[in-house]
Amino acid sequence: MAPDQAGDPQASLHAELIAVLVAVHDGAPMVLTLGEGAALPSGPLEPAHRSLQSGLRAWVEHQTHHPLGYVEQLYTFGDRDRAEGPMRAISISYLALTRIEIGYPGWGDAGWRGWYGYFPWEDQRSEAGAQAARLLGTRVLDWAEASGPDLRETRRQRAAIGFGLQGRAWDEELVLQRYELLYEAGLVEEATASRNGPPPPPQQTGRPMLRDHRRILATAIARLRARIKYRPVVFELMPPTFTLLQLQLAFEALAGRRLHKQNFRRLIEQQNLVEETGALCDRSVGRPAKLFRFRREVLQARHVAGSKLPVTRPS
Repeated sequence: MAPDQAGDPQASLHAELIAVLVAVHDGAPMVLTLGEGAALPSGPLEPAHRSLQSGLRAWVEHQTHHPLGYVEQLYTFGDRDRAEGPMRAISISYLALTRIEIGYPGWGDAGWRGWYGYFPWEDQRSEAGAQAARLLGTRVLDWAEASGPDLRETRRQRAAIGFGLQGRAWDEELVLQRYELLYEAGLVEEATASRNGPPPPPQQTGRPMLRDHRRILATAIARLRARIKYRPVVFELMPPTFTLLQLQLAFEALAGRRLHKQNFRRLIEQQNLVEETGALCDRSVGRPAKLFRFRREVLQARHVAGSKLPVTRPS
């Protein structure tokens, strides 16, 4: 018997495979969910599965009828204090990038949801998102101030860094750190559910998910925000041809930040990531825009600089 199960003969351990499928649709980052948005596609690792990834693909395609394309292992979670009942689960999560097929009706209770519905404070493109971040950051600081002297200063610093307070800049990659602070402070519904306490006020705290699924989604968003800065994975989310504006809006949607238009285009073109198709995109308003395609041969190069995200910083 494992040491953390000593004295609990009813406890058991199993491995769960969890997929975070991400797409961008109409300038909004989306995640494929089950249970009316409450869960991510998942299922147990079974003896018949040849590998972890083959097991993941089998579960996702069975539950959603959506094939997986680009997949990478994300993280393995196994915190005992977030387990439900005697069953101890090891959650092995994966990040998958895909496209929403036109006319995809979903399957069963599978459906696409905007990820900012779960993390409204992460969308710094809008004043509503920035305001939510300031409000929650202030509440986390209040929680830090109410801590004992041995924890107060550490929690203050974590809150200031995570939420860009006290003169610090907002770091779009600290998605998981912010969610963990909100969880520890009891400001998200999952925290109170695990402690049998009353749910927090619903304003700006985002949509809850089952078990640790929102924590896993936060990890995936943070990974993707870091990855798009130095690898051209964003093109896995783009249609075969696109305008530079559509590409910029996809970057902004994922990062939750506005980008400097001229700098963004200059970087993309200097790195030879795209090439013109010779076709134009007909728009109902304004001049037709040039259509581009991703130059897949850059994947063979030894070094790809990525976008470098020319973020527009507030003055």
